[in-house]
Amino acid sequence: MSETATPAVAWSDVDAGVMTITLQRRPANPLGLPIIDGLNAALDAADADGSVKVIVVRSDIPGFFAAGADIKHMSAVDAESFTAYGDRLRGALDRLASADRITIAAVDGLALGGGLELAMACTLRVGGADAKFGLPEVKLGLIPGAGGTQRLPRLVGRGRALDIMLTARQVPADEAHAIGLIDRLVGAGGAADAALALAAELCTMSLPAQRAVIRTVDAAFDTPLDEGFRFEVAQEQDLFESGEAKEGITAFLEKRTPRFA
Repeated sequence: MSETATPAVAWSDVDAGVMTITLQRRPANPLGLPIIDGLNAALDAADADGSVKVIVVRSDIPGFFAAGADIKHMSAVDAESFTAYGDRLRGALDRLASADRITIAAVDGLALGGGLELAMACTLRVGGADAKFGLPEVKLGLIPGAGGTQRLPRLVGRGRALDIMLTARQVPADEAHAIGLIDRLVGAGGAADAALALAAELCTMSLPAQRAVIRTVDAAFDTPLDEGFRFEVAQEQDLFESGEAKEGITAFLEKRTPRFA
């Protein structure tokens, strides 16, 4: 990263299994190529460090988590270039959504368009009371193109998702929490601290078991119930065969802290 210019994305050293990725592209963290490339670089660093269990994504720009796509960049491209840009953004968000680790979006301020799509790609979302969420692409003659049309209804249901996308309205934090768009609601300005506290708690658990939970819950949206039951059994068997379940059970009986993988 350059020493003479502020990078669009910065990331911390790993601390007790937690990495923090900070969005810091002024004025509002537009999700142009600098942030896309920065996210990929941060995730490359996480992949290279085998100790990362949880990633917290936060903003360093007051009033904004991320305000959406880079409109100036969009205005200068044709349909083919715009599709290529969307593919690069989706690729970065799909990496965040991977079940290899837990990701937490810490949202204070506005999370709009691609910013909300970034937050929804994370495993969990913590929102401050001042946060607002929206997918206003219809105002630009577009649709959410980085996973918004697919992830939002999975979180809040079809009707609520259509209401949010068709009206392009901004959803306040209390409503977002009530409908399941965010998982935890904290005081204004407190999302990052709360997300880090949650990350520390999650790091005390078995990451292989957490990965299995995420995979199994995600499968519930795409498979018949009987097939989902079979997948659940297979995941549990894998945890026994890997020794993770044996370690957890033994530690419980011996009243000690488990030494999970």
